[in-house]
Amino acid sequence: MQTTRRLWLSQCVGIVALADIAAAQQHAHEAVQSSTPPPFRTLDPATAAEIDAITSQIVPSTDGPGAREAGVIYFIDRALSTFDVDKREAYRTGMAAVQKKRQELFPGSTKIAALTNEQQIQLVQGIEATDFFELLRTHTLYGFLGNPSYGGNRDHIGWKLIGFEDRMVFQPPFGYYDGEQK
Repeated sequence: MQTTRRLWLSQCVGIVALADIAAAQQHAHEAVQSSTPPPFRTLDPATAAEIDAITSQIVPSTDGPGAREAGVIYFIDRALSTFDVDKREAYRTGMAAVQKKRQELFPGSTKIAALTNEQQIQLVQGIEATDFFELLRTHTLYGFLGNPSYGGNRDHIGWKLIGFEDRMVFQPPFGYYDGEQK
């Protein structure tokens, strides 16, 4: 087979992309395994605390572990520095709109994370019809239920909640085939 420039270029790009993906997965894996939180790559700590407060209302910790315990904020930070880098502007403008809504609803407040639980719920209800909230909700659920190698779902919290077993091979229960034979 003759190698063309197009084939050679696609192979080189594929190899570079694989290296980036492997590095991102390794970083996320180490972050999940570490007892100390990893440094943020995209978000600054203040913005991360604000986003974390909102994600903790989307998947609260009221009757079990929630978004905060699952490390969803680290998944979002990872997403914004790798596969969803194009969503950074949506987060920047979306968070500015959320802060404006916070100030409108609670004059004198300084940050979302400092609001009471009831006030945070009221704020989330005030923004839930926005495109930004839909993006944030989607990222929250991905971070809560996704593979821990991507930076969220710390200690398989989301999987345990829904009863998902992470096994390489699933076998039908004993006697499964007996019911089909006649």
